[in-house]
Amino acid sequence: MDVWAVERPRPLHAGPLRRVRRTVPEPGRGEVLVKVEACGICRTDLHLCEGDLAPRRPGVVPGHQVVGTAIGGGERFAAGDRVGIAWLRGTCGVCEFCRAGSENLCPRSSYTGWDADGGFAEYAVVPQDYAYALPADRPAEELAPFLCAGIIGYRSLLRANLPPGGRLGIYGFGSSAHLTAQLATAQGAELFVMTRGERNRELARSLGAAYVGETADRPPVPLDSAIVFAPAGDVVPYALEALKPGGTVSVAGIHLSDVPVLDYERHLFHERDLRSVTSNTRRDGEELFRLVARLPVRAHTTAVPFGAVDRALADVARGRAVGSLVAVPD
Repeated sequence: MDVWAVERPRPLHAGPLRRVRRTVPEPGRGEVLVKVEACGICRTDLHLCEGDLAPRRPGVVPGHQVVGTAIGGGERFAAGDRVGIAWLRGTCGVCEFCRAGSENLCPRSSYTGWDADGGFAEYAVVPQDYAYALPADRPAEELAPFLCAGIIGYRSLLRANLPPGGRLGIYGFGSSAHLTAQLATAQGAELFVMTRGERNRELARSLGAAYVGETADRPPVPLDSAIVFAPAGDVVPYALEALKPGGTVSVAGIHLSDVPVLDYERHLFHERDLRSVTSNTRRDGEELFRLVARLPVRAHTTAVPFGAVDRALADVARGRAVGSLVAVPD
């Protein structure tokens, strides 16, 4: 089968990703073999290719927003079932975090496309207990972004402590942000978006944002909560300054450039809260898909031929992607 593998982490212009031939993987005990129908392209894939995340598996196949068809293996899924493969693919189940329902903090957690080969391939395997049963009546391309961008956005929204009907600021408006914005507004939030790129700002307006500005702009009213999706640490002070007293900023990214020195009075005093987001739990994913089934939330996608995955990652790196990019078979 054809796959895209990280030959050696390095800057994207140096070609860390190579299209190569691999044998179709054999599912182990409790695993499901999946024929890939679509795989979302995520900024985390870019971090893996460029070495921002330290390599864990030589020649790993990235891709962790996978929608496909079960071929064999496991007991939860029958052949032909629609299956989703997300970022989290394993936890120990016995540590203090797992026992407390915070498996995303498990020190022995493992991840698709980092610890094990992912979905930039024709076939992938997944432990059945970490796979999602997905509806067969929605296009694979539309479902794929929810398996990371959606789940992480949902957890970021929970971490942001947004009150009912509250004012939510979003910094950066890529794949995860545009899904999170819809989740929030569908549940009554007022949306304020600060982002670079006029096409991203146009998408924010089309999704009902009350205010859209540049990344450094101050929203016209104080915010209850804000989520930083941009992987830029210098955005964090802007978000904190925009909060009302007692507000919360959650930082959604797995990687962030350095945060500037914060001024206690301007950024943190009056019980402003700064929180990070680490991965997700399976419960997050299950809750998200229940919400998506009943709320008007839709991924705005651009299909990318499998052979152009490397070029699509370059679009993500340069901020040219709007909404969600999804790799589909050539």
